[in-house]
Amino acid sequence: MLQYIARRLLLMIPTIIAISIVTFIIIQLPPGDYLTSLVASMAETGEEVDQSALETLKARYGLGQPIYVQYFKWAWGIISRGDFGQSFEWNKPVTDLIWERLALTFVLSLSTLLFTWIVAFPIGIYSAVKQYSLGDYVFTFLGFIGLATPNFLLALVLMYISFKYFNQSVGGLFSPQFVEAPWSWAKVADLMKHLWIPMVILGTSGTAGLIRIMRANLLDELHKPYVVTARAKGLPERRLLLKYPVRVALNPFVSTVGWTLPGLVSGSAIVSVVLSLPTTGPLLLRALMSQDMYLAGSFILMLSVLTVIGTLISDILLAWLDPRIRYQ
Repeated sequence: MLQYIARRLLLMIPTIIAISIVTFIIIQLPPGDYLTSLVASMAETGEEVDQSALETLKARYGLGQPIYVQYFKWAWGIISRGDFGQSFEWNKPVTDLIWERLALTFVLSLSTLLFTWIVAFPIGIYSAVKQYSLGDYVFTFLGFIGLATPNFLLALVLMYISFKYFNQSVGGLFSPQFVEAPWSWAKVADLMKHLWIPMVILGTSGTAGLIRIMRANLLDELHKPYVVTARAKGLPERRLLLKYPVRVALNPFVSTVGWTLPGLVSGSAIVSVVLSLPTTGPLLLRALMSQDMYLAGSFILMLSVLTVIGTLISDILLAWLDPRIRYQ
């Protein structure tokens, strides 16, 4: 097992380097750059473009240099100083922009994950144990609705209902008086009051999917010979259920850990835009649209690195959870 982990850690280095190169090339593929987008937007508003200022900005950000020179400057800054570059649009270091929103994204993603697990785990077990019961049919119906309804559509419907019938806005994570206020216990309490709405919206589809997976996996295990033998020997039903088949059926829950870490950065961008959430998702979307290459490249690089790390963590947890899985 230790050899497997060490080998995976060594393979992560060339994988991350390859990902960073591909990421930088993809971001550079659209015609033009940030300054081109800036000139186009200024022309639409009727503003005059100062060519000398543009040349100064181009020299400052190295936009006139070949793509490989720009990449090596960016990569060397990350390796040597932890500097991910300068955001063109915000005129701030990329690191500062990311860390400003990463904490809220982490809180929201972790809350959504816990909500998904807490709801999906018992319902999936109940649906499998009480197969074809009234409760099973109800949860199956609700699960199909959850899978079929996009999260952003659910967010729009909830915003419409809350505004029309309750005259309240469900957007954002803070009340207006706490948006710019320094952190305090009152601000934390206000965050908790607003957190449950995006948590439920983001967790709906994931919860519905895991319920179906848990039910299907547990049904497969409940009919296997080792369960029948243990039940025939008089093992209590609850102990039998939790010790063996449920433990094996938990594999999909553990395997999704690899998707959770990149979710901390992506932050479900579309839902975050709809609900005006101050997470990293809208920032990534805006960086891609404005061709802010260092900000967008840093985000995509972080997503890739976290995916690789999350996959390794999932593999290790699966080997610990299921004795049938061994990496030699």
